[in-house]
Amino acid sequence: MDGNLNMIGYGLAAVGPGIGIGLIFAAYINGVARQPEAQSRLQSIAILGFALAEALAIIGIALAFVL
Repeated sequence: MDGNLNMIGYGLAAVGPGIGIGLIFAAYINGVARQPEAQSRLQSIAILGFALAEALAIIGIALAFVL
């Protein structure tokens, strides 16, 4: 029963990074639409934000398997 509860907890915890990634790319698209010349600068910031938000999900699944 413990393993099943861990996976349910991870599923709920994965919602946060999913929403965060959506907001990051929504802001990126909005920024590029307003200032197309800033695309290269905004793209690097968006990719960094994506990597950090995805790291939270990866840490969460690692903890779900360990605990």
